[in-house]
Amino acid sequence: MPTEPKPLFIVLLKFSANKGQAGQFMEGHKQWVKRGFDDGVFLLAGSLEPSLGGGIVAHNTSLPDLQSRVNADPFVVENVVTADIIEIEPARADTRLQFLLG
Repeated sequence: MPTEPKPLFIVLLKFSANKGQAGQFMEGHKQWVKRGFDDGVFLLAGSLEPSLGGGIVAHNTSLPDLQSRVNADPFVVENVVTADIIEIEPARADTRLQFLLG
């Protein structure tokens, strides 16, 4: 019996008025991103261009757990970025992404 697809999330971390403080909290933010990958939650992370902030694709988590994780990002804590989380219920995927369908 196939399992239900788990939600997929897109996290948009958009620079706020405190963008200038990013350098001060960059090391903590990098460690936060590393933990997300180490925990098997983050699939992809990168920059929003042109210099708008960052984006993350996440899975293997629930919306409340992801929200807690995002709220712990030093960039979010220090208002360097604002975070928006978009939830996607996977219905169809390229063969390379079939693992997202359960």
